[in-house]
Amino acid sequence: MMKPLFAILLVLSCLHTLAQPGSEIFLFDMKISDGQVFLSNGVNMTKHKGYDNQPFFHPSKPIVYYSSFDDSSRSDIKFYNYSKDETANLTITREREYSPTVTPDGNFISCIVQRDNGVQDLVKFPLAGGKPEILINDRKVGYHVWATSDKLLLFVLGDSSSNTLNYYNLKNRTDTILAKNIGRSLHKIPGENAISFIQKFSGKESLVQRFDLVTGTISTIVPTLPGSDYLTWLQNKTLLMSDGTRLFSYRPGKDKQWQPVIIGGDTTMLKGVTRLAANIQDTKLAVVVSE
Repeated sequence: MMKPLFAILLVLSCLHTLAQPGSEIFLFDMKISDGQVFLSNGVNMTKHKGYDNQPFFHPSKPIVYYSSFDDSSRSDIKFYNYSKDETANLTITREREYSPTVTPDGNFISCIVQRDNGVQDLVKFPLAGGKPEILINDRKVGYHVWATSDKLLLFVLGDSSSNTLNYYNLKNRTDTILAKNIGRSLHKIPGENAISFIQKFSGKESLVQRFDLVTGTISTIVPTLPGSDYLTWLQNKTLLMSDGTRLFSYRPGKDKQWQPVIIGGDTTMLKGVTRLAANIQDTKLAVVVSE
């Protein structure tokens, strides 16, 4: 009689560990003038109790994709059309999808699929509808960014000190570890053949690093804000980051230190700020905050 009860408790425990803290996504209007970033008109685009996170803008449409939990702790990919104020599901599955990213060809959303057995695969879903295709299932992928149409940089999960930055080639399945103990923010640098990532060190010190896709060299861009792990790039090569309640900008080669972003109107929603995402026109900024 004890074995079935133990199995039930084990399953419930696993589901509990997969639960995510509640979060909302606020969408701001954004303007840039003389290097200063201005935000205004922040609105809650998710309005949903529970986990709503990991926003990603479509490159040409007024759409933000994000991961959202349902009442049974299963996450699907949703999308919000901010020109119509409409939300819909891209995926409805029995598993969990995270980190939606538009693929370089613009035809798919690549994302992490977390299985009940703990496996985390990278897959892609057709934006026009249809069955997903598994891209990587031989690594426990946590986050990803496309370098080219067939190469990616991956955050591969190990223990807390051995999460690695991997350069993965989909064509020949080669995989090169570039760095260890990295952060969760991976981004293509606008206008450059390079990817940025966060290199962590002992204590709270971290650096925003640049990986050159041509030369394979890694260089330092700027120290992060203390304890921060998320950033985003604007098209004019300005970095945005948060200390949890405020937002800051940094222009490599121009600014000596992080500069405060000016936010008009009510800012009480800015608590527990984590992920940031900007549209390619630099007119909208999505900000993830604690619920």
